[in-house]
Amino acid sequence: MNVVDSSGWLEYFAEGNNADFFAPAIEDTENLLVPVICIYEVFKRVFQQSGINAAQTNVSDMKLGEIIDIDEALALSAAKLSADLKLPMADSLILAVAKARNATLWTQDEHFRDIDGVKFVEKKYSQ
Repeated sequence: MNVVDSSGWLEYFAEGNNADFFAPAIEDTENLLVPVICIYEVFKRVFQQSGINAAQTNVSDMKLGEIIDIDEALALSAAKLSADLKLPMADSLILAVAKARNATLWTQDEHFRDIDGVKFVEKKYSQ
C-alpha cells in the first residue's frame, strides 16, 4: 500500500521535476491510500493557484484511491508522532495513516527524510 503526501500530489499534478517519482504510487490506485488531510491541502493550494475547476479535477483524481478519514485513533497516533518526531500537524496525520495501514509514504518533504517506511526524493527546483 502507498500514501503520497500533499507535496507529492502537487508535484504530480503540476508535472514538476519529481512527477515521475510519484507516478507509480499515484497511478496504482488499487494500492493507494489518500488521507483526507491531503485532499484538504491539495484542494486549497490548487484552488488558490488555478481556480475551482482545476482543484475539483485534481480531487476527483485523488478519490480514485481509498480515502482515509481521520478518526480518534489516527489523531492520537499523529499527536504522538508529532511530539516524538517534531512534525507539523498535517505531516504527522499523513504519517500516522501510512503507519496504521503499513503503507509506504512517498514524499519530497524534508520533514520525512530518514523516517522508516518513507520513500523520499530530494525536491528538484527548475533552473
